[in-house]
Amino acid sequence: MARLQPALPFLLLLLLIAGAAAGRAGGVRTLIFILAGQSNMSGRGGATSGVWDGVVPPECAPSPRILRLSPALRWEEAHEPLHADIDVGNVLGVGPGMPFAHAVLAAGKGAGATVGLVPCAQGGTPLANWTRGTELYERMVTRARAAMAGCNGGGELAAILWYQGETDAMKREDAELYQGRMEALVRDVRRDLGRPDLLVIQVGIATAQYNGKFLGRVREAQKAVTATVPNVKYVDAMGLPIASDKTHLTTEAQVQLGNMLAKSYLETL
Repeated sequence: MARLQPALPFLLLLLLIAGAAAGRAGGVRTLIFILAGQSNMSGRGGATSGVWDGVVPPECAPSPRILRLSPALRWEEAHEPLHADIDVGNVLGVGPGMPFAHAVLAAGKGAGATVGLVPCAQGGTPLANWTRGTELYERMVTRARAAMAGCNGGGELAAILWYQGETDAMKREDAELYQGRMEALVRDVRRDLGRPDLLVIQVGIATAQYNGKFLGRVREAQKAVTATVPNVKYVDAMGLPIASDKTHLTTEAQVQLGNMLAKSYLETL
């Protein structure tokens, strides 16, 4: 019996080490970001001629630390096009989500954390289609809840990234109602997700669908929301390269935008 005594502390140490390792594996933090809005959020980089060119910049490469919530509400490794089978009925390309995730991870915030992207955008949709009770709104909330549930307690709902408004720049009424509708959207989604302080980073639109005349009015409304609603940030897409269709950002621009969104998010930490 005396010969076995030295082994007991060693066995206990092994059990403690194994337990600690298991705890770390089960406790990996996932930073969850909802991607919502219309086509420039879902991504048309390299896809404005009717077919995606398939070019994936290094800033958009897959990584085991970047996940997306699939249409079936399961986490999987993310890759372009990020909104595949989410933004249905459209030709998809590169968007801002992947470069955003890479930039957040590169900043070293939350060592060992995973970035979970929740694609929800749908091309050509006005803000009225995102009000509480609509199909797009309810899909967004459902997917956000599923994303959190799929992290087994290790998920942190970090922000909503919102890029939308090109469609609302086509009609005066939609442009004039934009601020109130956006304020209501932020209020409603925060309440439904139980996060009254949830960060929202909205992109100031740079183009109007079909050369809409009210681009400036929508941009004014977007900026006004940052002054009236707490914890809403503004990132301006004006000046980024635009594709030949005069509506969508190029692949290069989407990478730049992803980095800009990441910078805005990291500045809040």
